[in-house]
Amino acid sequence: MDANSRLIAGRLYRVAEAVLAAMMALMFAVFILQIAFRYLLNLPIGWTNELSVMLWIWLVLWGAAFVTREEEEIRFDLFYASAGPRGRRIMFLAAATALIALYTISFRAVFDYVTFMRVERTAYLKFRFDWLFSIYLVFVVATLVRYLWLSWRAAFGPAPKRPDPTEMGSGT
Repeated sequence: MDANSRLIAGRLYRVAEAVLAAMMALMFAVFILQIAFRYLLNLPIGWTNELSVMLWIWLVLWGAAFVTREEEEIRFDLFYASAGPRGRRIMFLAAATALIALYTISFRAVFDYVTFMRVERTAYLKFRFDWLFSIYLVFVVATLVRYLWLSWRAAFGPAPKRPDPTEMGSGT
């Protein structure tokens, strides 16, 4: 990647993080509102729970698609970490090929289901389910693009790095 591409990618990443943070802040505010109405005012409201669930779905899939870095993903890497560069390359390409194949095969059925759900709406906010579930399509496309790019790099570039436990974070 040249310097200009890295600059653009960095800015897009920061925008994706900001969107994720905004969804989390809104979900927290709605959650606090729900508690206040239920326990302080003794007036339970249903739309807050519905909105919290919708935001949770979106923030998990948005974060997995655009914010979580490859090295931050959870995986069982006992064999991967102990393999040499050629072994890591082969394991990565095998896993990436399986992921790309499964997401590609399932995409049409998932697309059909999401578009079919336009006939249903949520109970309180009357939000169409196709809009709610559309984030999964975004997630699948983003994941496919990511793994196609990572597979290209693994096949024709340097072998994937050996995981270093001293550099790994706790995820919090």
